[in-house]
Amino acid sequence: MDSTLFEDHLRQRAADMERLLSDLLDSTVRDDEIVRPNHLLAAMRHGTLNGGKRLRPFLVQESALLFGGDPEAASRVGAALECLHSYSLIHDDLPAMDDDDLRRGQPTVHKAFDEATAILAGDSLLTYAFDIITAPATKLAADRKVELVLALSRAAGLGGMAGGQALDLAAETAAPDEDGVITLQAMKTGALLRFACEAGAIIAGASEDDRKRLRRFGEIIGLAFQIADDVLDVTSDAATMGKATGKDADRGKATLVSRNGLDWAERRLDQLVTEAVELLQPYGEKAQVLVATARFVANRKS
Repeated sequence: MDSTLFEDHLRQRAADMERLLSDLLDSTVRDDEIVRPNHLLAAMRHGTLNGGKRLRPFLVQESALLFGGDPEAASRVGAALECLHSYSLIHDDLPAMDDDDLRRGQPTVHKAFDEATAILAGDSLLTYAFDIITAPATKLAADRKVELVLALSRAAGLGGMAGGQALDLAAETAAPDEDGVITLQAMKTGALLRFACEAGAIIAGASEDDRKRLRRFGEIIGLAFQIADDVLDVTSDAATMGKATGKDADRGKATLVSRNGLDWAERRLDQLVTEAVELLQPYGEKAQVLVATARFVANRKS
C-alpha cells in the first residue's frame, strides 16, 4: 500500500475515532451513573481528545477487518483501548512518575488542572475502558466480551503495562541488562499494542492460530514502536514530538538504542518489518494495511 494512501487512511480513522471518543466522553449521564462532574470530565477530555495518531484503535479496527469482524464493535473496543492508553499517559506524566509538562504539544493534565484531578481522570478512564467493552452498545457475544476484558486486563496490569512502568522507574537507579530492557519495554509499551492486534481476532471469532499470529504481529509492532521512539528521543526535538525529548539520557535510562547505537536500530527496524511482512503473508492482499502499518511504525518521524 502506498505510504501516502496509508497515512491518509490513518488520519481518517483517527478523525473518526476522535468523534467517537468525544461522544463517549460527553456530559450525558449513562444508565446507573449519578452525575458526570464537569471538572473531572473536562480533565478526562483534555487527556484524551488531544490529537494523536490513534494507532492502537487503528490496529484493533484493521485486525478485526482482516477476519471480517464487525466494524462498529471494533471501533468501540478501539475507543476503550484508547481511553485506557490515555489514562496511562496521564499517570505517566505525573511528577511522581515521568514528570512531564507537555503531551502532544499541550500542557499535561496535572499542569492544566491539578495532580489530584489528573489521578482521578486516569482512574476514571481506566474504569471506563471496561464499561465501553461490556456495554450493550458494543454488539458482541458475551463470551467474546469476556475474552477481551481478560486480555486487556492482562495487558494493562501487573504483568503488562503497569508492571512495565514499575520496572522502568526502577531502571533509573539500577540499570537492567539488555534482556531486562527488552522485558520492561515489552510490558510498558508492547503489551497494549499486542492486545490491539489480538483484539481484532477476538472480535471476529478468528481461529486460535490466527489469534496467535496477530498476537505475534502485535509483539513485533510493539518492539518496533519502542525502538523508533528511542531513536526519536535522541534525534528529534520537542516541537516535532509534542513532548520533551532527551529525557532518557538525562535520567541515565538504558535503552536498546543507547546500548547498541543508531545504526543497529536502523538494521533492527528493517528486520522487524521483514518479520512482520512474512508473518502476514498467508493473508495476502487482505493484510496490506497491516503491512503498511508495520512500515509506518518503523519509519515514523514523530
